[in-house]
Amino acid sequence: MSLTRKQFLQSLLLAGCGIALPGGLRAKERERGREREHFDFYFTRLMYESGDWDVDQRMPSNLLNSLVEYTNLKVDPEEHIVPLADAEMLLAPFCYLAGHKLVEFTEAEARNFRDYINRGGFVFVDDCNHDIDGLFAKSFEAQMVKLFGEQCLQKLPDNHDLYRCFFQFDDLPVTSFELNGWGDDLVHDYLKAIVVDGRIALLYSNKDFGCEWDYDYRNKRWLATDNTKFAVNIVIYALTS
Repeated sequence: MSLTRKQFLQSLLLAGCGIALPGGLRAKERERGREREHFDFYFTRLMYESGDWDVDQRMPSNLLNSLVEYTNLKVDPEEHIVPLADAEMLLAPFCYLAGHKLVEFTEAEARNFRDYINRGGFVFVDDCNHDIDGLFAKSFEAQMVKLFGEQCLQKLPDNHDLYRCFFQFDDLPVTSFELNGWGDDLVHDYLKAIVVDGRIALLYSNKDFGCEWDYDYRNKRWLATDNTKFAVNIVIYALTS
């Protein structure tokens, strides 16, 4: 499998394509690169100063287990937590950002987020409130308008490659939190995205997928249908688009 986005990021960020990384970061990345040279994928959670970034703490291990179970990817078994303000996040092939509360980026966080999106990165953002009128949704969307302009977040069409890049999905999976009437009491039948050069750079959900996938992977056997399969699609799309 060709990991085109990962290769693109590496060439862009390390081969002198207009980004001057600090010397210390270059040394750090060389060291970490040696540690990760045998991995096709590693999970990066973005830590931001406002709000509550450390939600759904079991979700990453569950997602990573599913990648091992269903794909041939060589997966780093550890979750990596990186401050959004740290330029190290620019080197990640996939980032996750979630929370319930206020999202208000610092100057350094905003700069890194904008650069990462515009230069080939992939961020999956999940609203843990599953509420389009909640604080996370309103403040995060306001940040995106500030960084990328009005109408930057567009509804993802039902026939997008995301829904069939690995597993086939005829409809967007529904979460138990939506069905139970929590949050805004809506079942969201769409995702939103910021698209750069024809591919998703930011995938945005009000469905609270993170909480849906927040269980010990060993409990998956009790589910009639493995609900992390859509997470596998998100990662495969991020790596291959």
